[in-house]
Amino acid sequence: MKITKLFKDFFESEKAGGFILIACTLLSLFLANSIWSENYLHIWHYHLGNHPIEYWINDGLMTIFFLLIGLELEREIYAGELSNIKNALLPISGAIGGMLLPAGLFLLLNFGTKTQSGAGIPMATDIAFALGILSLLGNKVPTSLKIFLTALAVIDDLGAIMIIAIFYTGDLNWINLIIALSIFGGLLILNRLKVHNLIPYLIGGLFIWYFMLNSGVHATITGVLLAFAIPFSTGCEKSPSIILQHFLHKPVAYFILPVFALANTAIIINSDWHFALTNNYTLGIALGLIVGKPIGIALFSYLAVKLKVCNLPEDINWKAIIGVGFLGGIGFTMSIFITLLAFSDREHIDNSKIMILVSSLVAGIIGLLFLKSVLKKNYNESN
Repeated sequence: MKITKLFKDFFESEKAGGFILIACTLLSLFLANSIWSENYLHIWHYHLGNHPIEYWINDGLMTIFFLLIGLELEREIYAGELSNIKNALLPISGAIGGMLLPAGLFLLLNFGTKTQSGAGIPMATDIAFALGILSLLGNKVPTSLKIFLTALAVIDDLGAIMIIAIFYTGDLNWINLIIALSIFGGLLILNRLKVHNLIPYLIGGLFIWYFMLNSGVHATITGVLLAFAIPFSTGCEKSPSIILQHFLHKPVAYFILPVFALANTAIIINSDWHFALTNNYTLGIALGLIVGKPIGIALFSYLAVKLKVCNLPEDINWKAIIGVGFLGGIGFTMSIFITLLAFSDREHIDNSKIMILVSSLVAGIIGLLFLKSVLKKNYNESN
């Protein structure tokens, strides 16, 4: 199966970014619980304008991350795995199962309580971490499996973005929202007129972000809207969408996501921290990521193949799909992001973050060991 250079670049940047995220998370946890704790936490709470630095990271820099996700999704739709509906239905089915079952398990424990708003937390997959773990298995990983996980994670993130837009939107300011959508409409017209200069799109994107920020809809949605306004054209190297995607790979992987990790894993861990993991909402997160993700991804993929709506690639088997399902349970970035929207009090936020880290670690280790066993056996049989 042919892999485009852009996919290789994306996979490599996300793979390296995953390792950097791990290092930043460990560093942040260490500093937050060291003698430098007060000074370190003060950095993220220091105000720039009317908001702390962590606000600008989560509502500003992360918009660029969402822009890259949108551009990757656009590439997948026009020229990648999702361009062929038969091929696309396998990761789409897996992603749907990987969102519905974790949310259902969370609600099973939290429905009707004040923490039910956290149902979106275990629904997300962290692309960087998941691909980073998969890369540890080297050349034993079939190409189809890499593409399946990448497409699955991208669709998963799109689902998370839609959930944010629908369920985590505050009181709407209709005037600002209409202005933002009108600017978006103007950029779509430029696209139809075949205006390929990136500058008007980027300037328009800044204005969309400003009005979206003040509309009640989370400002990061701007990133995805802007991605689909930017022309993909023929998908060649001179395509505005491809040029911007190339440009954003390294800043997102090596700066934006690491800074997000530093700012949002600065958690003070008390001696009795493990008691917080027995709450219904933390148990719901663990159950969703460690159990719901692999079962949902594998089950829905299996049903889609059995119903003949798609085919399983020849170079992978169902055990490999289950292994990828566990890697899908690595929530991290998007799960933490949704936590910040779902809960407002520090205790719920910090407890959820700790459980996300623990669950993602467990899911990642299980996925790595499971896939190592499965792929090693397949590799030996083929040689």
